[in-house]
Amino acid sequence: MKLIELERMSTDDLWSLHVEIGEALAVRLAAEKDLLEERLMQLTAKPPFERRIATSERRQYPPVVPKFRNPDEPSETWAGRGKQPRWLAEQLKSGRKMDDFKVQIAAE
Repeated sequence: MKLIELERMSTDDLWSLHVEIGEALAVRLAAEKDLLEERLMQLTAKPPFERRIATSERRQYPPVVPKFRNPDEPSETWAGRGKQPRWLAEQLKSGRKMDDFKVQIAAE
């Protein structure tokens, strides 16, 4: 419908058009809401293991035993995974070897 046609309509005709549009919108919104609620129920009805895959839960890893220790600061250790700690990188640059920092496992 063009703007010119709306300008020619009477107030009563415009009001009835307003009511028709409101009813049509209400019907379409209700149908869309029902569709969305149905999709939501399908998503929540999935087994828990499938939902777990979709989320970003991290798997629990066992603790890793430290393999290297800083001789200057014994509380600083490294398990050999990931980026080398600064203290180890500095010691290696100064000429020391990785074997110098290995943790001695006590014999049982």
